[in-house]
Amino acid sequence: MTNSWRISTLADRHRALGSNLEDWNGMPTAWTYDKPMIDDYTAIRTKAGLMDVSGLKKVHVTGPAATQVIERATTRNMAKLMPGRAVYACMLNDAGKFIDDCVIYRQGPNNYLVVHGTGLGTEQLTTAGAGRNVAVLFDDNMHDLSLQGPLAVDFLEKHVAGIRNLAYFGHIQTSLFGKPVMISRTGYTGERGYEIFCKGEDAPEIWDRILEEGREMGIVPVQFGTLDLLRTESYLLFYPGDNSETFPFDDDSTGDTLWELGLDFTVSPNFTGFRGAEEHARLKGKERFKIWGLKLDGDSQPDNGAEVHDGGRRIGVVTQGLASPVNDYTVAIARLPVDYATDGKTVTVRTANGDVSATTHSMPFYDVEKKRRTAKG
Repeated sequence: MTNSWRISTLADRHRALGSNLEDWNGMPTAWTYDKPMIDDYTAIRTKAGLMDVSGLKKVHVTGPAATQVIERATTRNMAKLMPGRAVYACMLNDAGKFIDDCVIYRQGPNNYLVVHGTGLGTEQLTTAGAGRNVAVLFDDNMHDLSLQGPLAVDFLEKHVAGIRNLAYFGHIQTSLFGKPVMISRTGYTGERGYEIFCKGEDAPEIWDRILEEGREMGIVPVQFGTLDLLRTESYLLFYPGDNSETFPFDDDSTGDTLWELGLDFTVSPNFTGFRGAEEHARLKGKERFKIWGLKLDGDSQPDNGAEVHDGGRRIGVVTQGLASPVNDYTVAIARLPVDYATDGKTVTVRTANGDVSATTHSMPFYDVEKKRRTAKG
């Protein structure tokens, strides 16, 4: 195991499943188990799977100035976000470039939980809160167990009253197996799913009981790396994996705009108070590329970083590829020129098995209307 600085109370469970506990975000994380990853993918697409995503960073923002801090640090106006609701947001630097994304949970009038990944979210919130009547507290004890898949709600309704009525991006303070938890209708798989936020000391019992009692339903422990399979089909970006920080430009500095990443929808209408807002507005129409999908011929899966060519000229790069089981063809998220961000253009992808023909294709590739993740009842 790498020298992670955060503590996972589930480390022994992951080791027992064959994980070497690779580092992610400072947390020992079960990137792999001793079983085929495709089995975990299938479980989440058809039944349900339980994944430890505690490596996500959790930050409490509380106090009279909490709303102003959130609105300075992120692209969302909090006026319409009521307690019990959450929203997906981005964070920018002064140059209007993406530095992190997050989910903002409003827990009370002056009380927020911000959950983010590997970017500069904690630093952004801390800077925005400097000198304000607010507390910005990084919570290194809170663990996050993600129960994802079509049967997740069937399992949880046996233990949590009203869970079936919890709307997409809603959250409740409740109990599970006698332990205090916050359960949110969120996830990163494209399926109907739930995240269970709990104290670190309660995580092992909750983990064990879900897997024990859910075994007959087909609920299995899922290795973290499975997310790359699921997110590719469902058009869920991963920082910095899909960004120029990982795949730098030949003739430009790193850093991407929301217009280029297709994340401009995270800016609340007519909202201008966030960091980088002026540059974000100025950069509209100045996109150097677009994140777009590719549908590949044959079954050769491109490596991350595979070059995309047209007429012998390199035009882009694959950021994540997958031989998609639900589609029975290979798909990829790619960085392409702006005029290629449309359906039906033919390009070539250089794979380990040679050049493969591909067609530009809008995303998501799976559950296009997003009915599964947003299902009611």
